[in-house]
Amino acid sequence: MPSDSPNSAPNPSADHDQTLYLIDGHAQMFRAYHAIRGGMTSPITGEPTNATFAFAGLLLKLFTQYKPRYVAMAIDSKGDTFRHSIYPEYKANRGDPPEDFAPQIPRMIEVAELMGIPVLAVPGDEADDIMATLAVRLTSEDDQTKVRLVAKDKDLEQVMSDRVTLFDAHTDVEFDIPALQEKRGITPEQVIDYQTLLGDSTDNIPGVKGIGPKTASKLLDQFGSVVNLLDNLDQLKGKQKENLENAKADGSIDVTRQLVTLKRDTEIDFEMDHAKVDLSKIDAAKLDELFQQLGFNRHRADLKKLVAVPEPKKAKPAKKESTAGMGGLFDQPADDEGEDDTAATTRLLDEIDGDYSAITTKKQLADLVKTLKKQPIIAVDTETVGLGHTAELCGICLAWETGKAVYVPTKSPEPKDHLDQDTVIEALRPVFEDASLPKVGHNIKYDWLVLKHAGVELKGVTFDTMIAAFLCGAPGLGMDHLALSEFGRTMVPISRLIGEKPRRKADPPQKTMDQVPLDLCTAYSAEDADVTLQLYELFRGRLDEFEMTDLAAEVEMPLVEVLSTMEANGIRVDPNELDRQKAELEVRIEELRAQVLDAARVDFNPDSPKQLGDVLFNQLGFPVQKKTKTGYSTDAEVLEKLADLPADELEKVAEHARPIPKLIVEYRMLTKLVGTYFGNLVEAISSKDDRIHASFHQTGAATGRLSSSNPNLQNIPIRTEVGRRIRKAFVAEQDHILIAADYSQIELRMLAHLSEDPALIEAFREDRDIHTAVAAQVYGVGLDDVTSEQRGHAKTINFGIIYGVTPFGLARRIEGLDMAGATKLIDDYKTTYAGINRFLDDCVEQAVAQGYVTTILGRRRWIDQVNSSNPNQRALGERLAINSVVQGSAADLIKVAMVNLHRTLLDDSVPAKMLLQIHDELVIECPASEQDAVSKVVVDAMESAMQLKVPLKVEPGIGTDWFEAK
Repeated sequence: MPSDSPNSAPNPSADHDQTLYLIDGHAQMFRAYHAIRGGMTSPITGEPTNATFAFAGLLLKLFTQYKPRYVAMAIDSKGDTFRHSIYPEYKANRGDPPEDFAPQIPRMIEVAELMGIPVLAVPGDEADDIMATLAVRLTSEDDQTKVRLVAKDKDLEQVMSDRVTLFDAHTDVEFDIPALQEKRGITPEQVIDYQTLLGDSTDNIPGVKGIGPKTASKLLDQFGSVVNLLDNLDQLKGKQKENLENAKADGSIDVTRQLVTLKRDTEIDFEMDHAKVDLSKIDAAKLDELFQQLGFNRHRADLKKLVAVPEPKKAKPAKKESTAGMGGLFDQPADDEGEDDTAATTRLLDEIDGDYSAITTKKQLADLVKTLKKQPIIAVDTETVGLGHTAELCGICLAWETGKAVYVPTKSPEPKDHLDQDTVIEALRPVFEDASLPKVGHNIKYDWLVLKHAGVELKGVTFDTMIAAFLCGAPGLGMDHLALSEFGRTMVPISRLIGEKPRRKADPPQKTMDQVPLDLCTAYSAEDADVTLQLYELFRGRLDEFEMTDLAAEVEMPLVEVLSTMEANGIRVDPNELDRQKAELEVRIEELRAQVLDAARVDFNPDSPKQLGDVLFNQLGFPVQKKTKTGYSTDAEVLEKLADLPADELEKVAEHARPIPKLIVEYRMLTKLVGTYFGNLVEAISSKDDRIHASFHQTGAATGRLSSSNPNLQNIPIRTEVGRRIRKAFVAEQDHILIAADYSQIELRMLAHLSEDPALIEAFREDRDIHTAVAAQVYGVGLDDVTSEQRGHAKTINFGIIYGVTPFGLARRIEGLDMAGATKLIDDYKTTYAGINRFLDDCVEQAVAQGYVTTILGRRRWIDQVNSSNPNQRALGERLAINSVVQGSAADLIKVAMVNLHRTLLDDSVPAKMLLQIHDELVIECPASEQDAVSKVVVDAMESAMQLKVPLKVEPGIGTDWFEAK
């Protein structure tokens, strides 16, 4: 049906019964790939998923928004097509598809098939040929049939008619005959001729030299067709006439015509009924399972809105006999008292596979304590009312035998049916605070904090299954994901108990766990502890297999208690200082904004990259540095280049406008500080103790470094004075001071140790300025003769070498250095420090041979990119191999130091608290009267953390605030 305007969207309610949506499969798949940036992977299988996610979303949108009566999808078959026999160079210019795209194609086809969409392919023909054939055949056989080609391919325009249109399902735009005439100035009957003149560079189809879209439209408007054009070449002149004569004479124009003409007679067994949509044909169970496996939670919710998704059925195990000595702990009430006897509740309980029960009496609790004291390992999990380290305890989950677990409620809708929190805590305290009873948890740091808030110290934490999964390279770290990927077990999602998170204000709010019926909460919560215990058994063996048992036992697992303590301690922050700095910067921001507009002498929004690009490059004459898809780039690199233009280029820019790039750099830096840090930091201050309790994560960085969130303190800027001054707001308590101690050039020292390069080791052992020493070696001059410029170059390459710097990258970092100079500098460096060069090569060789590299303590990082056929990906893999070993080893070091320092503070009753870890720095708070003694303890712990071939050097600072301490 023709649209009322060239770009109007089709109206679903206006569709007749005979409208077929025919999808251009591979084209939509490739478009889906580019719609979402790469990096998405399944938390279960680790496979790439960005294209599959976007493609599945497109199909769900099509079904829900347009409610089509008929849908089919055409795809290209493997191998050469009939066009290759006509022209062997057909599509010869196309490179290999992206490596992370190819494995997603079968998944996308699987999604389509599970949705009941017939997938059509014919050997030797392409999807366009199938679509053209069906569009022509179906509309000619039945004058009520319409075809919407879900495609943007201009070749398909040749089969458009009043009942065949192109439809962009992403943008909801229908492209019909009026739109074609408006856009290209041609009719569907002229599309083949139009393409014949133009050719198609994407498919390596030659066109007529010198003819572009506008010329092709003009010629067809004048002559009507290519045949008529070639019969009247005498009406043309010059190069245009010559080029057409040559194309006619050598037959290339005929070959192009054959290549661009879509077949109308593809042999395919297809009738409209084959594509009839029947929601009952959607394999909802398998599709939901696939979405779950791929981590598509949003699509799972959308699928449930489209069609009923059957819940997975599990056989409920027979109730087992009571465990000896437990006094009926696993016995169920004979009359099922308190159970909500609804169908939904029954189904949910049936799904949870385990022998789980609630501890609700003092007798049961006493028997539980006796049993726990005899166990070699106890899995611990908590349920809370809401989230956060100060969330109220709702119940405690415990497991010590696979398949069995208990839930000890402290809050529920039926408080009379169980014990209160004080009774539970006091009874379990001897177990929780006994360090000789080993405990395991999944992200147990959270449970540690929750229990501490409830008044009990969790001691004896020996294993965290989330951290173990991270060390072993598991694609997902969530318990649900791990249970599914490792055991094939689908755990009941929390949303089944408390509801979905509201998307709109009108949606009902989620419940909290204390509002969930006790029987449901028991089954759900106990399952968590049971699965945690099973994951412990699994990953304990895998860590041994991967030779990381010692790393886990001596560093990563003890670090859980260290980080828990740090998070509980928090650091005091002065909101008044933050407000004062913010107000000061806002004044400067307004000054800069006024200066920019005054220098530009034109009114525009400096916060708009598009407007800024237009002003700089179109109106003020700055030379274009880099273009984007939407215009000119004005990123930091571009602005820095513009701020430092050579004199000959600067002459082309009006003198009044020359300060703008430098002003914008400062303007952006300050607006980011104000927008990103000041407000977030103030909001993060706890009203209870005026401290920020940031979360520290052991699983946030692939190198093994710690990360932080809520807020992210790792990203507090340190390169500018104004950024560093934010630290003035981080203060010590009254009569206390902060000690900020960081390793001096730790990554370079680690590089010296790992590479065993004698020159670098000697420089550190003699405590020389390392950058001056390297400059003297590389440039062949005495230490006293090294210039500041040479030292700067050496510093850049010293740090760059850790990240696998290339000549191109080095040239970009050092002003005035070209590619040739950068190449020579790197070559001279590697010649002078041959041990470093051998080490770098060894890192890459290990990654290539084994698929992973290892740090000084044996931490593995898997690096798939290093064996990629894509040169860019391979180069990235090589840089990651180098960086992961050096940076990861430095991360190992400071973690060891943190564990050792924490033990020393506890064992020796040192009056100090560890508050923060930021990269290579630790921040400790202690009474001012103890600053010298505590400072020595901190330095000793950090410098003795490892015995390297070079001395470790720690530089402590002391002050009443963090800025002063630095």
